[in-house]
Amino acid sequence: MAKSESCIVICIYSALFFTAPLFHCVLGGNDGIGVTYDGRSLIVNGEHKLLFSGSIHYPRSTPDMWPSLIAKAKEGGIDVIQTYVFWNLHEPQQGTYEFSGRRDIVQFVKEIQAQGLYACLRIGPFIEAEWSYGGLPFWLHDVPGIVYRSDNEPFKLHMQNFTTKIVNMMKSEGLYASQGGPIILSQIENEYTLVEAAFGEKGPPYVQWAAKMAVSLQTGVPWSMCKQNDAPDPVINTCNGMRCGETFTGPNSPTKPSIWTENWTSFYQTYGEEPYIRSAEEIAFHVALFIAAKNGTYVNYYMYHGGTNFGRSASAFMITGYYDQGPLDEYGLTREPKWGHLKELHAAVKLCSTPLLTGTKFNFSLGQSLEAIVFKTESDECAAFLVNRGAIDTDVLFQNVTYELPLGSISILPDCKNVAFNTRRVSVQRNTRSMMTVQKFDSSEEWEEFKEPIPNFEDTELRANKLLEHMGTTKDRSDYLWYTFRVQQDSPDSQQTFEVDSRAHALHAFVNGDYAGSAHGTYKEKGFSLVNNITLRNGINNISLLSVMVGLPDSGAFLETRVAGLRRVGIQGEDFSEQPWGYKVGLSGEQSQIFLDTGSSNVQWSRLGNSSQPLTWYKTRFDAPPGDDPIALNLGSMGKGAAWVNGRGIGRYWVSFLTPKGEPSQKWYNVPRSFLKPTDNQLVILEEETGNPVEISLDSVLITKTCGQVSESHYPLVASWMGAKKQKVRSAKNRTRRPKVQLSCPSKKKISNILFASFGTPSGDCQSYAIGMCHSPNSRPIVEHACLGRVKCSIPISSLNFQGDPCPHVTKTLLVDAQCT
Repeated sequence: MAKSESCIVICIYSALFFTAPLFHCVLGGNDGIGVTYDGRSLIVNGEHKLLFSGSIHYPRSTPDMWPSLIAKAKEGGIDVIQTYVFWNLHEPQQGTYEFSGRRDIVQFVKEIQAQGLYACLRIGPFIEAEWSYGGLPFWLHDVPGIVYRSDNEPFKLHMQNFTTKIVNMMKSEGLYASQGGPIILSQIENEYTLVEAAFGEKGPPYVQWAAKMAVSLQTGVPWSMCKQNDAPDPVINTCNGMRCGETFTGPNSPTKPSIWTENWTSFYQTYGEEPYIRSAEEIAFHVALFIAAKNGTYVNYYMYHGGTNFGRSASAFMITGYYDQGPLDEYGLTREPKWGHLKELHAAVKLCSTPLLTGTKFNFSLGQSLEAIVFKTESDECAAFLVNRGAIDTDVLFQNVTYELPLGSISILPDCKNVAFNTRRVSVQRNTRSMMTVQKFDSSEEWEEFKEPIPNFEDTELRANKLLEHMGTTKDRSDYLWYTFRVQQDSPDSQQTFEVDSRAHALHAFVNGDYAGSAHGTYKEKGFSLVNNITLRNGINNISLLSVMVGLPDSGAFLETRVAGLRRVGIQGEDFSEQPWGYKVGLSGEQSQIFLDTGSSNVQWSRLGNSSQPLTWYKTRFDAPPGDDPIALNLGSMGKGAAWVNGRGIGRYWVSFLTPKGEPSQKWYNVPRSFLKPTDNQLVILEEETGNPVEISLDSVLITKTCGQVSESHYPLVASWMGAKKQKVRSAKNRTRRPKVQLSCPSKKKISNILFASFGTPSGDCQSYAIGMCHSPNSRPIVEHACLGRVKCSIPISSLNFQGDPCPHVTKTLLVDAQCT
């Protein structure tokens, strides 16, 4: 767009406006204590709130990590910690509840409260969340007549029992805001619109019942339903997705606030797929747009910290690391610039709180794909959001002042005059995460192995004259189900064509105890076939087929009817599906719990052999590495299986399932420090394929580099806004609000080396850079003087600071790359 076409003078306030309805939904509480809402926002203890929230799931980290994760979220400008409640984690067997360790939701909520933040409890109790079976306990599968998530009495009974259990637990600890606690919002059900039509006439009554049941529990705080536009009053309908500033149709009542319950900071990743990278700039744009265009006053980042799918908790084909690309990575380290850029956004938006929460809204066109959204109070407090939805940078004229507005960005003006923040201009540092080997397991003498026995038909007790469904047989006690049968061969030894069709996730075949091939599906194509030539000997042949699930399904209608496992077995065209079959649930090593110290002696371990074979257990011992850096197992030399440290499952691995780029989806696996003893830790690996354990290593997870790239056209960090605002003299204000490169190393690390520094026109970015046509020779000495030996440093972007202008009349940039040790 030409500059002359985009410059429009705004002379009067008119047209579209927004004012808060006077109606308040009163939800309980005593003497004004509690949470209500109106069309503007949640109202906590009588005060309208503009809230930023971050999802941190308590079982995807460890209790010793919770304080640090919550503190980093708070430092990043987060007001609310949101979590799902995991039904199958808390009630694995009907009527048997577990709330210790990573399951201690009460302690998690109390830690949130101790750090002065609010909490949002998404009880569900169906949650999806890429969690096995969507959080539902598998024992529901065997309840007579049950139909999940519908107007079905058996399901509603158990759902109400669990929801009531959680609510009463929170009440007994005084954790609802109406009791002076931190919980200000709850959720019932989860994205039900996606499946509602499938249930026909049983869908809408279920929605009404779920809402009524939740409200009847009298928590004194509002309930929400995400992606449920017809959420019954007083339940608030909310938005999920990446672009709710564009896609949200709004609250279904003018008396309800606009809430974004899931702003996806990345996306879940499955085996065989690359990670989804969502930029800090894109996230910031859509948050600012939701607040301005949709009157949003509550935004939650899903996930703020994703964490780890420990043990067998991940759903079908999900990798063990969860939302590692969030503002806090899997290990709890800040991921820059995402964490810092969003912190800047939060600070800029909070500067607009009064106009956003009490002002009148006006919309003005500034040209094609350009808009000003202004909030103004009766006392003339004003905040403006200048929006460029276009694909080119442009200048806009707003209130007789020209503003540069980069493509696909929003500028936030807390006083309708000065830009505090632009969503596309990243002024914060970028960091680099590295893995450094601290211990190798390269001595074969330190490893022991146990070869998993291959069962024959005679070894089984469960029998049927058909192929049994996998999940209904294992009942989520194991990923593994053996299918065994016998074949009589009356002719001499010969090769036969062997075909197996499966709806599980992977399959390993054995003929007379010898390995005969493997196959697997994918997240998108779960059905697969194994076709191979096998040798049948004269006499009786034992066929043993190991069906493998890599997590249970987590979504979709009629989940209780989903099937998995072998569907057809044929040899040389003859169908063997309906003949005597013997079944064994799980592996012998699992049943003996050889991953525990107490169970390890239940089997006979031997020294590591010279050759590997499928279905082998490996064991070694190690001491905890010094320090407190996060650590991870590098399993890049392995194939597929699972790992335990001191009996605690660190998750499934599937290194052999490569992405289109030829790399594993994940090869480092988080080992929380709390899982370790100072010495003599036991590591047990179950390898389904033929990996090499002597190439496994234990690595420290480190932030090794920090880089800043800021130009003279960037806006100063928002923290300088309030200081500048207090200055009476304009020149003082200008000196205070100057763009800077700010670098910082993690705790206990310092800047030890300046890898690159250029003030001028450096080419490239923090990933790849070079000195450009314009370069100040003072760049490195000035940066080194400011930064070396320090935990953090700040370098103003000005020619004066670099003792001269290397290229007058050219916009200059400072790019610094530094090493942290």
